[in-house]
Amino acid sequence: MSNTTSDHNHHDDPGHDDPGLQRDLQRIDELRQRRQMLGWLAGGGAAAVIAACGGGSSDSSGSSASSSSSSSSSTSSSSSSSSSSSSSSSSSSSSSATSCIADPTETNGPYPSDGSNSVNGTVSNILSSSGIVRSDIRSSFGTSTTTAPGVPLVLTITLVNSNMACAPLEGYAIYIWHCNRDGNYSLYSSGVQNENYLRGVQVTDANGQVTFTTIFPACYSGRYPHIHFEIYPSLAAATSYAISVLISQMALPSAICTAVYNNASGYTQSITNFAAVSTSSDNVFGDNTAAQLAQQTPALAGSVSAGYTGTILIGVGA
Repeated sequence: MSNTTSDHNHHDDPGHDDPGLQRDLQRIDELRQRRQMLGWLAGGGAAAVIAACGGGSSDSSGSSASSSSSSSSSTSSSSSSSSSSSSSSSSSSSSSATSCIADPTETNGPYPSDGSNSVNGTVSNILSSSGIVRSDIRSSFGTSTTTAPGVPLVLTITLVNSNMACAPLEGYAIYIWHCNRDGNYSLYSSGVQNENYLRGVQVTDANGQVTFTTIFPACYSGRYPHIHFEIYPSLAAATSYAISVLISQMALPSAICTAVYNNASGYTQSITNFAAVSTSSDNVFGDNTAAQLAQQTPALAGSVSAGYTGTILIGVGA
């Protein structure tokens, strides 16, 4: 177009004085420039212009591929991060699963019926009775079938080797016993000497576990609420306290004790007794470390109306 402008300004050229000729020359020049433009476009100039302007499906596709690649890389990174997080979580879980100590030895107390003492001149040893191997220990077996009333408690015990990265101990026998909701022990206390409820033996499975169904015990004067247990290397060996590999006790969670004693029927006398004792003042748990007490206390969940379920880990230096 600059050439056309220049032509219009050359008035010294005599041929440009004719207006008709001037229009024809301008039209011829415009047609010539149009043919040049069409030839240039056919030669790829348009692609260059379009590319320079950032358009075109090819560039868009490349951008999309780049975006997809970036997204894929981001997803891969996210997946890797998630995998790393999962691995970390798994490692943490594995680490916590192998965290344990050997439970301390505690007294078996005056009411064990494990062959260590006598009642009315006769050695008391429930371990010699064929009905002692059972998971539900709420009722007596043998000559009596009386069921001990109280808030239900289902407790799963996991027995592990504290010297071998807390590996589960299979085939061990666990004997547990505790008082009823009145604070009395079967076979010993007045009025329940003909009962043998709230006592039982179970053999650990491949996971080192046993489960007992029982009731929440009372708090009697002078002792923090507890459950006794003895560990034997096998069921065949579970015949006398002298063969046990561990004699100890569980300390029941304080908050659950408060809930049961203040709200459940039949536990009224435990309210005053519990208010006067703590694990630190107890003559059994009082000298234990925080780590020992933590492991000796089962984790329980539930309610007074529905009952409680829970778990506890017992470590033995087998």
